Parts: sequence; C-alpha cells; structure tokens
Amino acid sequence: MTNLLSTPKGEIIFRFASSGDAVPLLELRLEALKMNPEAFAADVDKTAADGAEAWVKLVSDYAKNQSGAVRIACSGAELIGMSGIVRGHWQKTHHSGTIWGVYVNPDWRGYHIGEGIVNGCVEWAIANDLTVVNLGVIISNLSAIRCYARCGFTIYGIQPKVTYYAGVYYDDLLMVKLI
Repeated sequence: MTNLLSTPKGEIIFRFASSGDAVPLLELRLEALKMNPEAFAADVDKTAADGAEAWVKLVSDYAKNQSGAVRIACSGAELIGMSGIVRGHWQKTHHSGTIWGVYVNPDWRGYHIGEGIVNGCVEWAIANDLTVVNLGVIISNLSAIRCYARCGFTIYGIQPKVTYYAGVYYDDLLMVKLI
C-alpha cells in the first residue's frame, strides 16, 4: 500500500519497506540513534555492528510471518522517515501491535510525514485484524506526542525510567489506539 503526500519540498511516497531497502534503513536508523539517543532503546554501536543484514532479516521475517512491517517515507530515492509495527507474539496477544522506532529526518519535520508513517502502520494493523495498537514516547518529545494524538492515539499511562542515557533516566508516555 503506497500513499503520497505533497509538501513544499516535494512529493513524499509512503510505502512498506522491502529487503532491498536494508542499507538506507540502516543508515536512517543510525542517524536516529545518533540524533536522539535518549528516545530509542536500541544502541547505535550494536545496530551498526548488526549491519544491513539485520534489516534484511527483519523485513523478510515480518513479511513471511505477517508479524509486522516497516513503513518508510521517501523523497525521490532518499529515505527520510521510518517506523515499524510488530504484532503481539503470543496467541493471546496476537490482536495487538506496538509501533516502534518512529523517526523523521530533521530537514523534513513539520510536514506531517510522521503522521503518514504512523497512519501507515495503523493501516497495516487494520489489514491484519489487530484491534489495538500501542506506542511509547519520551515525555519531553511534545511534537511526537502531538503527532500521535493527531493519528488518534490517546494517553493511558507513564512508564518511568524506560531508557537511561548519559546519566539521565527518561520516562515514556504510553499511548494507545483502539481499532
């Protein structure tokens, strides 16, 4: 499922990633982990060491098992945004999903690209019979919180000390969308 968004900087194409997107996915993920290390649980060094092969495996496994998807935003050939959604692993949680790793390159923020990525993940959830989608966001990330609210997510709690970076603990605001 491909969607388009017109922005003052040009047209954005939203689509699901394929294993051929592994190298740009790795590059964008490393950018995200370097730019906002407090916002992600993943470690930049381990992610770099895992390499593009990890993205090939993830995208392939998601497609093979219908267990998730990686949604990307592209400006021409340039990957400028990404997010993933993963379905609950157990039979009792198979109806739920978690959105992870939402990131938009800073040069492209303010054009509602985050909404396009997140809404694409929700569309995947609907197409795969999920009934609830969750996400966590660092409490201080007000623009992301507003983005998720525009996508229909509501706050249901706070998870304290989710990440620890550079001597500081960060809390997550927990948000949910019922489908």
